[in-house]
Amino acid sequence: MHNLAIALHKKGYIVTGSDDDIPEPARSVLNKYGLLPQKPGWDPVNVTKDIDNVITGMNVNPDNPELIKAREIGLKILSLPEYLYELTKDKKRIVITGSHGKTTITAMLMHVFNALGIKFDFMVGSQVHGFESLAGLSDDSQIAVFEGDECLTSALDNSPKFHLYLPDIAVINGISRDHMNVFPTFESYLERFRIFTGKISSGGILLYFEGDTEVKKIAAEASDTLNKVPYKVHGYFQNKTGFYAATHNRVIPVKVFGEHNMQNLTAAKEVCMATGVTEDDFYAAIQSFEGISGRLQKLKENEKGLIFLDIANSPFKVKASVDAISSRYPGREIIVCLELHTYSGMNTNFLHLFEGIFANATTAVIYFNSYLTELKESNNLSKEVIINAFGGDNIMVYDNTVEMYSYLKSQNYCCPVYLFMSSDDFDGSDIYNLLE
Repeated sequence: MHNLAIALHKKGYIVTGSDDDIPEPARSVLNKYGLLPQKPGWDPVNVTKDIDNVITGMNVNPDNPELIKAREIGLKILSLPEYLYELTKDKKRIVITGSHGKTTITAMLMHVFNALGIKFDFMVGSQVHGFESLAGLSDDSQIAVFEGDECLTSALDNSPKFHLYLPDIAVINGISRDHMNVFPTFESYLERFRIFTGKISSGGILLYFEGDTEVKKIAAEASDTLNKVPYKVHGYFQNKTGFYAATHNRVIPVKVFGEHNMQNLTAAKEVCMATGVTEDDFYAAIQSFEGISGRLQKLKENEKGLIFLDIANSPFKVKASVDAISSRYPGREIIVCLELHTYSGMNTNFLHLFEGIFANATTAVIYFNSYLTELKESNNLSKEVIINAFGGDNIMVYDNTVEMYSYLKSQNYCCPVYLFMSSDDFDGSDIYNLLE
């Protein structure tokens, strides 16, 4: 929401807002642009008849006093995805979806378009190098690139966000069990993607990863009015000099690595070609793509080892990242530190899906905050339950970060590769200071 506010401010709109709590970094960034509310909380006096649109965030409930006032005086009320569609309905909309890879693919597209001087609007879920914020809007662009989140639109609308963008070009990059607190069954989760294909404009393009069985089924069931384009993992190899994307007639050095990133790269290439970008231009631009914040992000490297940060939390994402690290650094000690934090990750009915994912790690340290088990209705979660679910004799489990870090610092690894994985912050730990 704060990124949208800044994008609209830069576009010349008058933007005001309210919230009960604004954490960092949103607080500092809003203050920088003069958009920080004067006081926290909600006050109907903020809502006046001269407002063109009221845009609601996830924490705006039906009994919100400002929302009630907006309805009483007849203001137009929209969710964030609804409003983005309204602003871009006359543009070619590209929506990247899937349980995994959508942020990276969106970032790759942003990087390539930017490098080639192509103007575009965007909304992405993580910081991308070269872009100040997660949203950008303009009057003179012909393309809009949106990361298509399958989570719910708002407290007022339980449809997935990606159902509201109505794409002209759509990508489904892979589907695996996720968001169990929102979608109680895998079938209900899959259904959201089936519905999504019906939202693609008639004659539009559906790009789908043919290596995923569920994605392939959904594509086959989609309307025949769509131009369906399957794609595969891009060819690649690695050696001591680096990691390379390869075809039958070209070799391209790239700064990202791992099989999953090569799948993401193919998706980005297919989208670019669907918008008129040539293969030569794509490969020239993608070479300088450095990845995104929190996705296999290298924090430090010296003669003593390497340290990566990754916000992966679902079984597929965790395994893909661990396998990418172990493949890129063969023979090295791979130390994985995973925080179970999401509703799905702390659900004992979900944990069995993590079984065997640390087979390629030397040591796997799993942390969970015991205080959150009650909050997230995970009272059956324990060290024993986690060890039994994950399996393997290389696993340590902690519910105390002091003890966990003490263990890590006591180990005499020889030039290890650390992979810290969390969608949170290991109970407020200063990871950067620890790693120094």
